[in-house]
Amino acid sequence: QVQLVESGGGLVQAGGSLRLSCVASGRTFSSYDMGWFRQAPGKEREFVAVVRWSNFVTQYADFVKGRFTISRDNAKNTVYLQMNSLKPEDTAVYYCAGSTGDAGFDYLAQTSAYSNWGQGTQVTVSS
Repeated sequence: QVQLVESGGGLVQAGGSLRLSCVASGRTFSSYDMGWFRQAPGKEREFVAVVRWSNFVTQYADFVKGRFTISRDNAKNTVYLQMNSLKPEDTAVYYCAGSTGDAGFDYLAQTSAYSNWGQGTQVTVSS
């Protein structure tokens, strides 16, 4: 089991950038696929991006492709989400999550694939 703590959220103007970090406790972080999800008020939690533990391959939701970049540093037990060209519709609470096993990317886009969640960090983009 790992415990996850996100940071880096805040208020930014449209077109700006933020980098979210998620630090994991526990010695097994490097064996977890790590994902970012977000949840806006009144909406369901949705997939943003995921990075594999084994080969660092990534996958993104269509609405963030070309703007967001997920990365991980196993030596620091940290996964990042670099967010550029932010839009007001990116406003949400962002969560990192960890998944064990050998799931396909289709499954990793679902919240049910993840057994460990952080508490979330608020991102607000003003127009």
